[in-house]
Amino acid sequence: MKSYTTLIAPEDLRAHLDDPDWATVDCRFSLADPPAGHRAYREGHIPGALYANLDDDLSGPVSRGKTGRHPLPAVDVLAAKLSAWGIDEAVQVVAYDDSGGSMAARFWWLLKWLGHERVAVLDGAWAAWLAAGGPVSTAVGHGKARVFRPRVRPELSLTADDVDRARNDPGWRVCDARAAERYRGENETIDPVAGHIPGACSLPYAENLGPDGRFRSVKELRSRYSEALGDVPVERAVCYCGSGVTAAHDLLAIAHAGLGEARLYPGSWSEWITDPKRPVETGDRGR
Repeated sequence: MKSYTTLIAPEDLRAHLDDPDWATVDCRFSLADPPAGHRAYREGHIPGALYANLDDDLSGPVSRGKTGRHPLPAVDVLAAKLSAWGIDEAVQVVAYDDSGGSMAARFWWLLKWLGHERVAVLDGAWAAWLAAGGPVSTAVGHGKARVFRPRVRPELSLTADDVDRARNDPGWRVCDARAAERYRGENETIDPVAGHIPGACSLPYAENLGPDGRFRSVKELRSRYSEALGDVPVERAVCYCGSGVTAAHDLLAIAHAGLGEARLYPGSWSEWITDPKRPVETGDRGR
């Protein structure tokens, strides 16, 4: 049976809506209006889909002044939720949102981090599902409980100290997935300090998508990231964003391009700036 490990087209998901070894997870979420995603889910979603809330399900508790805005969830807590949702090693998981995969990629990365390979993001998101004539349901999805056994891959995640060392090492590349104006420190509306990690390059996740809202071709993505990384091996590339969520979109694009597995700095900018001793840079001076 074919496994989907990066992206999946709407028609391929539609063919498996009744497959007991498939699970669809709705990850719609708005930073500006946190309850909006669940409201949208109640109004209509892919049949059988479960709802995963970024704050409540896909993040751990925030410790003011110590963590970023969306810390990683505890492994045992997330594993218990996945078990309750009917996900184990045999299940093909598909995550989707209504924001180009920017939230669904977080769920994708979390499962990769826990050692689950059969997980993909719906290419084109909710809009592509509707455009393809996909069915819509308002019935709350319920998975049949299974046992999810995490096999954590700690090498996929870097700490602030790791990133501090990496930014000064020419053998590493630190990449900022936020919009270019936030990277430059020109338009910071979320975090209290503007700018970026010194030495980081700007790689806005939104540029992974074409005008139709789908991911660009493998050729285009490979060209984009090969140029950005240069001779730095992909396993020595680390991506961050505001809180470790949309940076996973860059990691997904890198994987889909067939370049391998880059690393995530989960704490990202919102954690970096909790320590005033950590340096901050503005403008376009990143390498």
